[in-house]
Amino acid sequence: MKLTVTTLKDEIFVLDVSEDLELENFKAFCEVESGFPASEIILNFNGRPLTEDKKSMKDLGVRDGDVLILIHLMQSATNENTRDASQALPSAVPNLDFSGIQVPSAAGPSMANRSPPVEEDPRIIREMFLANPDQLALLKQNNPRLADALLTGNVARTERQQQRIRMMNSDPFDTEAQRMIAEEIRQKNIEANMEAAMEYNPETFGTVVMLYINCHVNGFPVKAFIDSGAQTTIMSAACAERCNIMRLVDTRWAGIAKGVGVQRIIGRIHMVQMRIEQDFLTTSFSVLEEQPMDMLLGLDMLKRHQCNIDLKRNVLLIGTTGTETPFLPESELPDCARLSGLSDDDVAAQLTDQDDRDKNKSRLGQTKKNKP
Repeated sequence: MKLTVTTLKDEIFVLDVSEDLELENFKAFCEVESGFPASEIILNFNGRPLTEDKKSMKDLGVRDGDVLILIHLMQSATNENTRDASQALPSAVPNLDFSGIQVPSAAGPSMANRSPPVEEDPRIIREMFLANPDQLALLKQNNPRLADALLTGNVARTERQQQRIRMMNSDPFDTEAQRMIAEEIRQKNIEANMEAAMEYNPETFGTVVMLYINCHVNGFPVKAFIDSGAQTTIMSAACAERCNIMRLVDTRWAGIAKGVGVQRIIGRIHMVQMRIEQDFLTTSFSVLEEQPMDMLLGLDMLKRHQCNIDLKRNVLLIGTTGTETPFLPESELPDCARLSGLSDDDVAAQLTDQDDRDKNKSRLGQTKKNKP
């Protein structure tokens, strides 16, 4: 089981031990991590000190994921507390060793204004990223908020350091201090989880390209997006015009398409011939007015032709005919699907422009209604 141990000096470490481990052996582990002699260590759990060294952690009520507070007693106070360790808290609190805590003086500079170590200086890290455009572009893709902070220079850590100072100078059993300690532990666990993921599953931090195939609609080449999460097969109005099938749109099927966003459906084309490799298939399309993708093959078409998305071989298998077609590499994807395509700012600008166009259309329609 994993136990989190925190000291009064803001030192936090996690120990992975057996639940049958005796308390005195657990203190030995704490001695290695903290540097304090095991004989001078008192472990506090749920507001009470753990005193029976021969009992196992399980017998003492400690479970997986619990948090223990490590208190380092002065050597002079150790002999007294070994007789009656139950007096260690709270009566022994005045005997705690706070000599390692540097309290900022009123006259001198505060800890919040001290410069961080060189390896942790955010200004140096920022300059390293600004000097490497490739790494900065990768950071923009994976963590846009952090990239924005680097570009704007908003990397101050003053508030967090002030919180640490307040936590160090406050009563360790104060409710607010306990909350801050718990938050610190949570952040440490998140960082440890991320470090483990980066070491054992680095591929999860990459970006996966979408699945596209080459096909022909009414004799015209189209790059189709394979989306098993879409209910119906759709096509953009611009692609329908290019494929010369806009004349087949049945406007009685007009409506609104709701998903990640909301788009207007112009109508439906009930049957169109589509060629994938050497197979000719028939499918229907819902034609959308504003759609960045030319064509999206939805679940209706995939189920009708018993298609199988084979990610191991990176092909789409058409079950009704046995034909296979490979998924396109990133270099052959349309601009709207490439990883190096539009940035978040460009997408936000496009959405704003679209909202403005919709508002203008709405106002124009209202004006026409008000005309006598």
